[in-house]
Amino acid sequence: MKVNEQLEFNDWCPGCGDFGILRSVESALSELKLDYTDAVLVSGIGCSGKLPHFVSGPIAGVHTLHGRALAFAVGIKLSNPKLNVVVDAGDGDTFGIGVGHFVSAGRRNVNMTIIVHNNGVYGLTKGQASPTLKRGEKTKSLPEPNINDPINPIALAISSGYTFVARTFAYNIPLSKEIIKQAIQHKGMAFVDMLQPCPTYNDINTNEWYKERVYEAKVDYEVKDQSEVIEKMNQAIKLAYPSDEKIPLGIFYKNSLTPSYGERISANISNYEDYYPSMQEIEESSAPITSIDSMVQARRVV
Repeated sequence: MKVNEQLEFNDWCPGCGDFGILRSVESALSELKLDYTDAVLVSGIGCSGKLPHFVSGPIAGVHTLHGRALAFAVGIKLSNPKLNVVVDAGDGDTFGIGVGHFVSAGRRNVNMTIIVHNNGVYGLTKGQASPTLKRGEKTKSLPEPNINDPINPIALAISSGYTFVARTFAYNIPLSKEIIKQAIQHKGMAFVDMLQPCPTYNDINTNEWYKERVYEAKVDYEVKDQSEVIEKMNQAIKLAYPSDEKIPLGIFYKNSLTPSYGERISANISNYEDYYPSMQEIEESSAPITSIDSMVQARRVV
């Protein structure tokens, strides 16, 4: 299928931030020269879940279950640690039903990347409030203002152990591309909070609203010594809570000193990096421990 044929089947709404995210992901993968032999895209359910279907180029993609994209991705990464694994998931997908997986992935510091499409609503299911929508806000699809306090993705990532944490905006494609590239190249669990408009259901945080507020923050985000960890984490937490007038973008935290989950496994299994699970043959010759033949025969008799 040619690229222009792929785009004809794209069913995102006009003006959706997913178009900008798609271009940023494609550009990052292209510049890193990644293909299906060394990279895989994993998505969950929602508008963001369609991204692997629309990426042009020879990239492997897996469209998984609601809230379980990270669980699938961790399994892929542990079975083949040589792969570059990138997750694209929505804010509802990740911080609603999938929030336990998000926290656990950070604690493990798995060497992969998650990009969260953050628009404050469940776009595919007609605009209900997602876990990132502010309390008191009433988007056009809500009968009443949202009564729940929001999750702060940056703060949650920092407190969960993510070692690369960034925020960007879907239609700042040059910045988003560079951040995604650095996230993929980071050795550890990387999180990119991707702010995006939903023109169909979120009439508050529009493209114009974001463009009036976002700016690139220039901060010293990299941990160079263990003594700097708390200082750099606190700096990231402050950037996580912007005012309504200004929203900082950029990399907020990077710590390459914390061992990745693969390194932790290798400390217990010395040949893990050289003889990982996907290289091993599946045993076919062993006899099953139990047999259902007797049960099948009994049902036939009845």
